Amino acid sequence: MKFFKAISVLALVLLSVAAGAADFPAPKQGEWIARDFKFHTGEVLPEVKLHYTTVGEPTGAPVVALHGTSGSAEGMLTAAFAGELFGPGQPLDATKYYIVIPDALGHGRSSKPSDGLKAKFPHYDYADMVDAQYRLLSEGLGIRHVRLVIGNSMGGMNVWVWGERYPGYMDALVPMASQPTAVASRNWMLRRMMLETVRNDPDYNNGNYATQPRALKYASIFYGIATAGGTLNYQKQAPTRELADKIVDARLAAPTVADANDFLWQWGSSADYDAAPGLEKIQAWVLAINSADDERNPPETGIEVEAMKRVKNGRLFLIPASDQTSGHGTAGNARFYKQQLQEFLQIVPRQAM
Repeated sequence: MKFFKAISVLALVLLSVAAGAADFPAPKQGEWIARDFKFHTGEVLPEVKLHYTTVGEPTGAPVVALHGTSGSAEGMLTAAFAGELFGPGQPLDATKYYIVIPDALGHGRSSKPSDGLKAKFPHYDYADMVDAQYRLLSEGLGIRHVRLVIGNSMGGMNVWVWGERYPGYMDALVPMASQPTAVASRNWMLRRMMLETVRNDPDYNNGNYATQPRALKYASIFYGIATAGGTLNYQKQAPTRELADKIVDARLAAPTVADANDFLWQWGSSADYDAAPGLEKIQAWVLAINSADDERNPPETGIEVEAMKRVKNGRLFLIPASDQTSGHGTAGNARFYKQQLQEFLQIVPRQAM
């Protein structure tokens, strides 16, 4: 417990340093309880805790930022993302915007299996996540309309769901490192294998483990290397076997802080995602941002180009691949697209409140 407390304290210190260096207002923490929360399975929990982080003042134009799988709001407060977007004169200047970053259902400090229910926690999906976020914003924070919903990876897929489930709630959508189509092909194959590896580890014991299954670390690292990082970037970092081994050794040596049930629920929540049937429901302006070297959403399939043809006021920006980009992880660095985001927001009309 002391170790995890030390890690939490260190994370808060690093966030404070990042906020100061980026010259945007210090992040604030909040928590709200959604009563009688109904999941898509029909199950109901009397209380679902929703933790969130805000940057800026409530008087600013509301913006919602959504993190990726197994992450939390902290992942959106990095120098590469918040430091490029939230500062004075930047696209999401926190002196003008009120930025709300929820910990998604099942993630961070929001309700999740490891809080006590373990494997009895309802199996949520992306629609449940978005419904929880909507309740947090509309009921918990009293926000009637937002200027923008932006998200990365899982957060990007959540953005597509937002546009279809609550089409009149926002002016603009910016889904990043995502596609509005079902998770399939190599992406799902590798996710499935990652989940099966953990689930079939004897240490997992049907979710009733005393210690974290040993396979959890290896499955997570394998999937991460296979589906994020960028081919050119990896070649630059590890042009020899010795340098490649150093990267693997560093990842293996890092402490595992994930909980196996949380992990399985988080990654499994993408199984029924498919925003394609509802694209015509989207009313907001859309700027989809992907990278040319995204391993999970390879642009050469043409899937997103075809999908965008069905989105009114939609456009796609593809970040060119280079040894500076990092595949699926590229969208975490806003320097690659902040100009496009700035220009996009300048032309998106503001809906009457």
